[in-house]
Amino acid sequence: MKKQQTKISNAVIRRLPRYRRYLNELRKKGVDKISSNEFSSLIGYTASQIRQDLNNFGGFGQQGYGYSVEGLYNEISAILGLDREYKMVVVGAGNLGKAIVNHTYYYKTGFVVKGIFEVDPELIGKSINGVEVMDYEGIVEFVENNNIDIGIICTTKEVAQEVADRLCFAGVRGLWNFAPIDIETPSHVAVENVHISESLHSLAYHMSRATDDKK
Repeated sequence: MKKQQTKISNAVIRRLPRYRRYLNELRKKGVDKISSNEFSSLIGYTASQIRQDLNNFGGFGQQGYGYSVEGLYNEISAILGLDREYKMVVVGAGNLGKAIVNHTYYYKTGFVVKGIFEVDPELIGKSINGVEVMDYEGIVEFVENNNIDIGIICTTKEVAQEVADRLCFAGVRGLWNFAPIDIETPSHVAVENVHISESLHSLAYHMSRATDDKK
């Protein structure tokens, strides 16, 4: 793989997990190789788009052969940083926090929840899939002592930025924010703001357009 020379667009980065997911399904089916045209038919992007995306990282296909499914899966995993394990903490043990802990527990994706933090005394001391819900006041010490990589914010928007600031101070390298507000972080801390309502609004738009097209 060639060394990355230029900044890769977010659009390309957001397509990589989809490529990886489809390649993983092909691996499970015992498929050894696939051409860009075959991959295009399967995934829905054009063959030229697929080749262009992968060429940002050096390109991995061979003319007349296509792509090694196993090889490309491993390369994309490495590009995404998924060739290692990440330790995480969840702030907020409500329904959303529980769902995220359960998801990471059952799907074994290499993202491991090491601690859950709450301010509600009725939830502190309980556990979710063997992970204890702890007092939020102790989060900085826990993150520092356990070399936590990622903080997951499942709080209200009113406290989300304060939680983010504390996690950044404690030394996390990334934040996954589900609070309905865009949080700000230092340049060395990556952040992914996930707005569930915006996704639903996009779905409503596409449904509306589909209905209009039938008229």
